[in-house]
Amino acid sequence: MKLASRLKKTILDTLFPVSCLSCDKEEIWICRNCLEKIALNKQQFCAYCENTTTLGGILCHSCREQGKSHIDGLITAASFENPLVKKAVFNLKYRFVEDLAYPLSQILLKVILKNDVPLPKYIVPVPLHRRRLRWRGFNQSRLLAECLSAGLAPPMNVGILDALERTKHKKPQMEIKKYRDRLANAAGIFSLKADPAKIKNARILLVDDIATTGATLQECAKVLKAAGASRVFAAVIARQTLKK
Repeated sequence: MKLASRLKKTILDTLFPVSCLSCDKEEIWICRNCLEKIALNKQQFCAYCENTTTLGGILCHSCREQGKSHIDGLITAASFENPLVKKAVFNLKYRFVEDLAYPLSQILLKVILKNDVPLPKYIVPVPLHRRRLRWRGFNQSRLLAECLSAGLAPPMNVGILDALERTKHKKPQMEIKKYRDRLANAAGIFSLKADPAKIKNARILLVDDIATTGATLQECAKVLKAAGASRVFAAVIARQTLKK
């Protein structure tokens, strides 16, 4: 898998020379100046209904009372409508530009720290199905998690735990346009991979690149909560709006 990934990178570097995705500065995918210009989200909204501004993206009172959400809070770093954010995520996932994980993780880290998210025992990346992992050569969520691990509480590295397994290979969520179809597509696709003893009473930070309906994160959190996780927070680069 690593050899295939390196081969893809060599071919793509030849076809698409490295330059800033915004200003075309050579030899860097996002220059420092353009990275600092990305507007970070100053407000966070309820992880479930998205209608109420809440501290750190925790559940609003109404959603907490209803008990429908397995996620206790969701942090989003920036708007998916930002052209540079959208372009960077696309290039990371579909042009296999692994180097973009670092600058994207830095904007995510900034927003996590500003919102005083509780320090997790583990960072859990949302997994890819093994077929998609072989095709891409890496899991972009795992790369983001690795970058966050060193920055959440330096000099200590927060542990990364590959706690979940994607057991069903389904159509990628990005290819599904209808809200309800996305919910159905994500249902029951994850199972626990880690030792349940590690999860029990642990505070978890789920990491993914993009959230839309939140169904993927909810399914992951559902499995982790069933294994005994005390609280599950999530963090994504951006949340894409999709009409219900």
